Amino acid sequence: MDYETFFSEQINQLKAEGRYRIFTKIKRDPGNFPKAFYYASPNSKPRDITVWCSNDYLGMGQHPSVLTAMKNALDHYGAGSGGTRNIAGNHYLLSELEEELASLHQKENGLLFSSGYVSNEAALGTLIRLLPNCVVYSDALNHASIIAAIRSSGAEKHIFRHNDVDHLQQLLGRTDKNRPKIIVFESVYSMDGDIAPISALCDLADQYNALTYLDEVHAVGMYGMHGGGISEEENLTSRLTIIEGTLGKAFGTMGGYITGSKTLIDVIRSYAPGFIFTTSLPPVIAAGALAAIRYLKHDHHLRIMQKNIVHQVKTKFIEAGLPLIPSTSHIVPLKIGDPIKCKKLADALLNDHGIYVQPINYPTVPRGTERLRITPTPLHTDFMINQLVDALIFEYQKLSLLKAA
Repeated sequence: MDYETFFSEQINQLKAEGRYRIFTKIKRDPGNFPKAFYYASPNSKPRDITVWCSNDYLGMGQHPSVLTAMKNALDHYGAGSGGTRNIAGNHYLLSELEEELASLHQKENGLLFSSGYVSNEAALGTLIRLLPNCVVYSDALNHASIIAAIRSSGAEKHIFRHNDVDHLQQLLGRTDKNRPKIIVFESVYSMDGDIAPISALCDLADQYNALTYLDEVHAVGMYGMHGGGISEEENLTSRLTIIEGTLGKAFGTMGGYITGSKTLIDVIRSYAPGFIFTTSLPPVIAAGALAAIRYLKHDHHLRIMQKNIVHQVKTKFIEAGLPLIPSTSHIVPLKIGDPIKCKKLADALLNDHGIYVQPINYPTVPRGTERLRITPTPLHTDFMINQLVDALIFEYQKLSLLKAA
C-alpha cells in the first residue's frame, strides 16, 4: 500500500463532501472580547472580527479576576505541575479546586481531568468496566466522548431516542432490575441547544435501580443560582450519581471534572487510566478556574445579561425570517442543510463582514442538518447584533437559502 496516497484520498473525500475542516487562525483581543484578529494567510495583516461562536460563553477567559489570579499563580508556582497527581504533581490548588467543584454541585468530592473529553472517556469508561455485566442507556445525541467511553468499555448498550423518556422506559423494562445499569445524558445539548428532562430521567433511574451520569459541560457557570448548571437550577443535584463538567467553556480556562460521592470518586481516582497516567493540570490553570467559579457563584450579572442578549438575538432572527432551530438554551442554531453552502456562508461572513461563525457539518450533526451555531455572550452589543442579522440575511439570500424580502 502507498500510505501517503491512501491518506490523500481520505482527505480529498472529505473535501469533496464539504466536510474538510480548516482552522480559522485568530488572536483574541484581551479586554475587548468578543473582538479578535483574523489572519487569512500566514503573511497577511490581521483583520478585526467579531466572534459569534466561542464557547467562552460569559467572557471569563478574559475577565480581570481570572487573569489576575493566573498571573499571580504563574509568579508564585511556575508553569507546569511537574508530574501526575500520584508523582509530584498534586499541587494543593488542584485539591482546592476539586473541593470547590464538589461544593458547586452539592457533592462530596470532585476529580479533575485534562479536558472534558478525557473526563467522560476516563470516568464513564472506567465506571462501566468496573460494574459487572453493566448495561448502558445513552441518549442518541450524546457527545463523542461519551460514545467513545461506551464503545471502549465493550459493555452492552442501548441508545434511546433523543430526550424520549418513554423510549428509555421501554428499553429499561427489558433488562433485569438487579443488573447494574447507567443512564447517560447531557443537560444542554451543544448543537441543538435543547435541554434534557432530567427529573423524568431520574424518576426512571429510581424505578429501575440505575445510576445516572449527567454531562453539564454546556451548562456549568450558565444556569443555577451559583452556576451549578441545569441540575442546580431544577434542584436535582441530589438525585444524580455523577455530574460531569468542564472548565473550558463558561469558566474560561481548560480541563474537565466529575463530582459524586466520596467512594465513587475514590474508585475512579484509583482505577481510571486516563486520570492515573497523565500529567496533572498546571497550578496556573487551577488558579484561573477557581477565580472564575468563585466569581460566578456570587455574581449573577453576567448570566442575566447573557440571557437577555440570547433572547434579543433569537427574536431578531425570527423577525428576519431566518431558519432558527428551536432552542431553549443559550445556543442558537441556524439551519443550512447543505455542507457546501454551510461553509460558503460561513466563509462569506468572515471574509466579507468580519463575522466569525463556524460551520457545523457531519459528523458533528447528521447529514442534511448542517448549520451555523451561534453563541451570544453578555459582551455582544446592539451594534454587533444588528450587524450579524443584516449579514446573515444578505448571505442567506445570496445562496438562495432565504426568500428575498
